[in-house]
Amino acid sequence: MKNVKVIIWGMGAMGSGMAKMLMKKTGVDVVGAIDIGQKVGKPIFDVLGEEFPNNENIKISTAEEVIKEKAADIVLICTDSFTAKAFDKIKKVVENKINVITSAEEMAFPKAQNPELAEKLDQLAKENGVSILGTGINPGLIMDVLVLVMTGACEDIHHITSRRVNSLSPFGKAVMEEQGIGISVAEFEQGKADGSLAGHVGFPESISMIAEALGVKLDAINQSMDAIVTDVDRKAPYGEAKAGSVAGVSMKASGIKDGKELIEMDHPQQIEPEQVGVKTGDYVIIDGNPQVNLVNSPEIEGGVGTIAMCVNMIPQTINARPGLVSMIDLPIPHAILGDFRDQIHEEAKIV
Repeated sequence: MKNVKVIIWGMGAMGSGMAKMLMKKTGVDVVGAIDIGQKVGKPIFDVLGEEFPNNENIKISTAEEVIKEKAADIVLICTDSFTAKAFDKIKKVVENKINVITSAEEMAFPKAQNPELAEKLDQLAKENGVSILGTGINPGLIMDVLVLVMTGACEDIHHITSRRVNSLSPFGKAVMEEQGIGISVAEFEQGKADGSLAGHVGFPESISMIAEALGVKLDAINQSMDAIVTDVDRKAPYGEAKAGSVAGVSMKASGIKDGKELIEMDHPQQIEPEQVGVKTGDYVIIDGNPQVNLVNSPEIEGGVGTIAMCVNMIPQTINARPGLVSMIDLPIPHAILGDFRDQIHEEAKIV
């Protein structure tokens, strides 16, 4: 069997990390890389900052140059957070009969907020015989899939709390802008009011994914967002916050059933939390039979977690039925220490 061929669209922090991870794996080749601006035309090793023996030092190119019919088995798209913004890129790839994994948070369960676009993508994927998956560390694993795994031991459930206290420091400029890192409190409040500040993207998707898997129809999903203001200067690789400015966002959400909160999400995230004594961690607390109190501290780092989830879900996505799929449609995520080709089903054609 030929090696699995992968194209990476977006050579920022996440895309570059995926390229590095893939180049250390067996049975998989990075055959194309896409970006815009000054990176176009540069050898990928220059952008990655290191060489990878037995891997081709391809040049970063434009989408028009790289996305051709069956040019790869799968494209990893790491450019956007929102379904509407990612739609045209996904459409272009799918129409060229290539599978897609995207780290766009809303794509983890797009029918939660974009049912019409989700239906269009599902139809396009089916027409072209490929699959589309949105995944990452969150949504995609910590605050939804991990929660669902733990409910597997429950006879009954009264209330679910999913809490993730994490650092934003590993993420790129796009995430820094979405979170308002470095802006004033007044600017934060204005961005919150006019909708230009996203904060964490993915609560409706995670809550809807959990509810659908549990067979529950929710009455409403509520969200709130507050600024985390720093007392000290903080600096991360892709963003910084001076004392008195915004260093992060405290996000909360609730899934309401029959007038009561069934699903609670609590997600404070900021750059360099350790500087101010904040201990990171991931928590699943289930009030049910039996009680569940799962704690992982410190957190699973968001950067490497997102990179690994997208790479590790490549075989499941290639093997999947054609159409738009989510993490609750596919086999469980897991690391791949051996040959990627061994994970591909015989009936799943690779180019």
